[in-house]
Amino acid sequence: MPFNHAQRLISRACMGILFALLVACTSQTALPTPTTLPTHTPTLLLPTMTPEPSATPTPTEVLTEVPTLFPTNPVPDPSGAWFPAPPVRHARAAHAVVSTGDAIYALAGTDDNRRPVIEVERFDGTTWTVETTLPGDGLNAPAAVFLDNRIYLIGGFKTTTNSPTDEVLLYDLNTQTWSNAAPLPNPRGGHAAVAFDGKIHVVGGGNSQRTLEDHSVYDPATDTWTDLAPLPRAKGSPSAVVFEGVLYVLGGRSGPNDFGETHRYNPETDSWEEGPAISPLGTAGAVDYCNTIYVFGGESQERDIALNEVLRLNLPHQVWELAPPMPTARAPPAGPTSPRPR
Repeated sequence: MPFNHAQRLISRACMGILFALLVACTSQTALPTPTTLPTHTPTLLLPTMTPEPSATPTPTEVLTEVPTLFPTNPVPDPSGAWFPAPPVRHARAAHAVVSTGDAIYALAGTDDNRRPVIEVERFDGTTWTVETTLPGDGLNAPAAVFLDNRIYLIGGFKTTTNSPTDEVLLYDLNTQTWSNAAPLPNPRGGHAAVAFDGKIHVVGGGNSQRTLEDHSVYDPATDTWTDLAPLPRAKGSPSAVVFEGVLYVLGGRSGPNDFGETHRYNPETDSWEEGPAISPLGTAGAVDYCNTIYVFGGESQERDIALNEVLRLNLPHQVWELAPPMPTARAPPAGPTSPRPR
């Protein structure tokens, strides 16, 4: 059964996008013996939407009366800890989030009334500000990447039609203006994207007919796309992260099946290899943090729930272990998956 849309929303009242970060920067050699992970044989289909565009905001709106976000001198703690952060101004799901180094941006998605959210919000560590609005009528499940002081908003599903797009929007932080980069080789949504060696790698996702194994790379110097070695398996809603110079693709799903593979890309041989398996899930968030990889939340199709689990890669043992869970279960910004293949 599909998830209730509101269950996947990121609650303004609770945590915004839950930038309540783990304070757990410890040497991997000091990590405890890995905790046994629960076994999941973990669907989420894109909801049928007839959205109505939300009102155009005033770009200078800011959140007032913001509580203190970060401790003055956070102390590394092996057990980790969560603390609340200011909520976003507009609750949203199926959106994209990207860090620019000194700020975090939330883009696209839909609200709890299934209307497209076109406001682009910027978080500077203390305050959320509506900086600009998206061109067009809104997107579900795009991917966002920061590279060379620009934010690339890649693909996604048009919220008015649920049809996948090949459009790549480019937001210049210097001029605060939008333009278009070369379109994707194929329309898609529910994919993952990362900046890697000065280029943008886009993997997986889906369109109206099938789940994709495509691995497409964008070169900003030439404004062109190249297809490289495809994923070993077609998958929508995977997670992707670059860690220690290696591109990792984690989890994902197709139709009713969630996957637990970790795939690592070798650019020298243009090939993929298996990494340590993870609990089967889709739509999770993944970050390079504190000298390892963390995977946050996601959805289990088998259990029909959003997850609050946090997984951490134990480097010495090359296994995933449980870290302190999120206070609220959620399917993170990657949003819904690709449609069920026909």
